[in-house]
Amino acid sequence: MSAERPSLPPVRLHTEAELARDALAAPLLVRAARLARWAGPETRVGAGGELVEAQLPAAAQHLGLGDDEDGAAYASEAWRLAVDTGLVDVEDPEEDEGGNGEAEGTVTVGENLALLTSGSPQDVLAIWLDGLEAVHADATAPAFDDFADLIGEDGSVDFDALDWDPDEEAEFLDGVLGNLYLLTLSEAGPADGTVPLPALAASMVVPDDMDEPTDDVLEQVSEAMMRLDDQFRVLEPIGIVEYRPVDETLLTEEGEEATPPADDEDVTRYGMVKLTPLGLYGVRERMLEAGVDAPAVGDLADKGADALLDGIVYYPEEAARTEIGLWLGGRGADGTESAAAELLDAARGDDRRAPLRRLHCQQALALAGPEAEPAVRAVLGDPQLGGLARVWLAERGAADVPAPPETMIFWLAVDTIAAQLDADGDLDELQGLVEGLSDQHSGFFDEAWRVDHPATAEVLEAMGRLHSDRGASKAARKAAYKARSRQKD
Repeated sequence: MSAERPSLPPVRLHTEAELARDALAAPLLVRAARLARWAGPETRVGAGGELVEAQLPAAAQHLGLGDDEDGAAYASEAWRLAVDTGLVDVEDPEEDEGGNGEAEGTVTVGENLALLTSGSPQDVLAIWLDGLEAVHADATAPAFDDFADLIGEDGSVDFDALDWDPDEEAEFLDGVLGNLYLLTLSEAGPADGTVPLPALAASMVVPDDMDEPTDDVLEQVSEAMMRLDDQFRVLEPIGIVEYRPVDETLLTEEGEEATPPADDEDVTRYGMVKLTPLGLYGVRERMLEAGVDAPAVGDLADKGADALLDGIVYYPEEAARTEIGLWLGGRGADGTESAAAELLDAARGDDRRAPLRRLHCQQALALAGPEAEPAVRAVLGDPQLGGLARVWLAERGAADVPAPPETMIFWLAVDTIAAQLDADGDLDELQGLVEGLSDQHSGFFDEAWRVDHPATAEVLEAMGRLHSDRGASKAARKAAYKARSRQKD
């Protein structure tokens, strides 16, 4: 009886201030900012905004990479990021007098450079997101050994020879990052969030219904692993992931690919990847931009009680408690009574999600404190809320709690089981709840089918499946049939 659920669990993000500090510490952005401050009137760039080759040794030296054989490449990469993020502004080159196509431009300081030190955390994160977009594009760019082979006689680039579809490449990498995001948040995922590269590659290649991968599928996994190895090496410097690359001794000579590990092999040699807190933020922002429902804890703190209870319907318990705590905290101690009244009002309803809303309302009231008592007492006579109000008051040892009418007892029992069924909770706990409720009330199934609740028949059918006593199970199924017949009438 589950309603539609969000595709992703809620993420608990670091504060914007913490994320901004992480962004400012990302190695690639650090280098880009240093080069932006180093650049001056004499800095020369090509037609595409890249540093001219003669400038690269000085740029690498400024970054402390003068002795690194890849220093010029790192400097070029950092400069491109400085351009892409607006840390420097490129002035278009003027046509050279000789007309040999080697015109050079100059650069000026970009407005965004000052924002890295004097801007708000939001400013810093906006710049970093621009950088992530640029690095993502680099990670999905085609790889080729000799660019000259792709240049036609007329000077144009033969893109067909690349066998490269930019949209397909971007979709693949976004799919991988989405799977990594989901594994990081999943309760069944790795405890520290670190995922073996073969498992991540397999999540993109191996069909869900395939028990044993074929040789062809394993080969595709190997290809995907090496593709991801290259991409994560590009992504790591922007701070989105922590990455341990594939051990190069595993690579075969023919295809420069590592075969997926056997069961008894050290999987860490095949690459390990983990989204950083900044990476969780960045991937979520990309998914939101693409229209994906990617909730975050705290999103509902300034919303109404109806949005809160609907929003946390399928949240894991800890995330739901945190969200409720933030929501109540935003109303302050003086607003507890009105907040409780708002929660109770939002918990009413006969729709399919209503039982779960009432369950979460009960959890929210448990965090509200004694100031909520007047609002709770005000609904003691409400057919839908009177039962949970009595439970709340009894748990606090309140005096003068009126005994519930029998109809309310049965209605609350059905509503409670309906909520647990929709939440897909622990099966043993649900079975215990079912058996406990039916055992506490003599002749439970003789009366339960009369309960005026939209989920009565479904609840009784579920009780018939879950109850371990064959007699009780039969009685539950018989009661479910009566409830169905009653609904038709």
